[in-house]
Amino acid sequence: MILLHGLARTDASMRKMEGDLKASGYRVINVDYPSRKETIEMLAVQYIDQAIERCRDSPVEKIHFVTHSMGGILIRYYLSKKPLEELGRVVMLSPPNQGSEVVDKVGKLPGFYALNGPAGQQLGTDMGSLPNQLGSVNYPVGVITGNKTINPILSLLIPGEDDGKVAVERARLAGMSDFLVAPYTHPMIMKRDWVINQTRYFLRHGYFAKQIK
Repeated sequence: MILLHGLARTDASMRKMEGDLKASGYRVINVDYPSRKETIEMLAVQYIDQAIERCRDSPVEKIHFVTHSMGGILIRYYLSKKPLEELGRVVMLSPPNQGSEVVDKVGKLPGFYALNGPAGQQLGTDMGSLPNQLGSVNYPVGVITGNKTINPILSLLIPGEDDGKVAVERARLAGMSDFLVAPYTHPMIMKRDWVINQTRYFLRHGYFAKQIK
């Protein structure tokens, strides 16, 4: 099991998820990567390769992934270039699978690059943005995204429901196996017990248990 945090976060943001999955019997590698230092392409190849090799240190049948935000774009890019024989299931939390209007509107403002680096500028909604160049998926993916915000200013830039960073509709991914919307915000969705329960259920079954509360 490999965990990939989001932009401008660290592995600390995924530690609750890590602990709960370990308690469920998974061997977990919680990757820490410098999300603001390199492009998505560079980050994906370098850090996911390393994590996969760590998984292979012991016999492994399936390698699952749980991602938050930009971590979902990293694994989409990686698997588009390097198919993984042991690939299991992928759960993406609040992924900008079709980009984010926030990047469209503020990506060129002073300070955005300093806060988000080159990878942050790759997450716009135009058809040339990296997420929109990756196409559909042909492996099991479950997506959970939020519709609550703690950043009403950014939410004004996003049409429809959103989690403060990503529109609900832009979290969707062609070819995904299942999709849920939860009343949580972008920065905290990965820490919510309901989301962790749904993640664990999808990893076991390939779909979400919508009755779990």
